Amino acid sequence: MKIKHASILSATAVALLLLSGAVQAGDHDGHGGLCSNATLKGAFEFIGHGVILGLKTADGVLHPYATQPILDDVALVTFDGAGTFQRTDFGMIGGLPKGGKTTFNPKQEGTYTVNPDCTGTMKIVYTAGGAVPAGVETDLNIVIAADGTLVESVVYKAVTVAGESLDHTMCPPNCEQGVQEYFEGKKILVYGFR
Repeated sequence: MKIKHASILSATAVALLLLSGAVQAGDHDGHGGLCSNATLKGAFEFIGHGVILGLKTADGVLHPYATQPILDDVALVTFDGAGTFQRTDFGMIGGLPKGGKTTFNPKQEGTYTVNPDCTGTMKIVYTAGGAVPAGVETDLNIVIAADGTLVESVVYKAVTVAGESLDHTMCPPNCEQGVQEYFEGKKILVYGFR
């Protein structure tokens, strides 16, 4: 009798484990996959590092800057779980505070999309009144890991409003820069909960 009960308990435990794996493999809206826009919700701290290489012309050619400044950035990004976010950051470019301001720049907003496979995109847009001119945009490809508490990203497009390269290529309004930048974001813990 004890052996029969042990077998039933073992079979029940295995079934529950299998069911929990099936639930984890689907997202919350029943469409399958591990992630959705709802995966990113709440405040995340981001840190970024990279190099601004030059101007990129419409034909895809990179025209290097005379000096290629290093970028370091810290940011607070608050995701709404539905595809938009608010962002404030402080950055150093080439050893100087971004835009000459030594305070955080709260004038940013953006959109994001998370695919079922936990890849996605983010688009940061600067608005008027901050340390960076309005119209500057940074687009990133992202990967979400660690149960939705970690965002790894690489910049694939950086729009600037002005600039001149080493070979005197001028930036018309809203042209692209060639950059090599990455950002990492971690969900902020509040009283021990994520």
